[in-house]
Amino acid sequence: MFRVFQPLDTYNCGSVGAARVATIPPMPRTTRAAPRTARSPQATTGWTFLSNHAHVLIVLAREPDLRMREIAARVGITERAVQRIIGELSESGYLETLREGRRNRYRIHSDRMLRHPIEAHRKVLDLIRLGQ
Repeated sequence: MFRVFQPLDTYNCGSVGAARVATIPPMPRTTRAAPRTARSPQATTGWTFLSNHAHVLIVLAREPDLRMREIAARVGITERAVQRIIGELSESGYLETLREGRRNRYRIHSDRMLRHPIEAHRKVLDLIRLGQ
């Protein structure tokens, strides 16, 4: 709470120059809506075994012509995070963006090997099969 000092009205109080204290109630806090949806396991558990990169790949394998907004809603992340992930996957050669009119269609290079040494013997296709 904040305190505001206001000069006293000399007609209401015999003391000149004294001040009374008025308290202003704090502003109500507004909460932002969480980007995660009710369908997202992250909304309830807080963590998952697969990364958001894997989730984006799995979603795009099912429906390669989804908009970033739809991908974000299904994965439970922001549109900006989807943009970043798609950029990273494209730059690394795992994903190709094809322009069809005003929409994008994504092609996954499923024959590529996974990146981490623990799963480097597996292909992207093996990861996609987890989500089917």
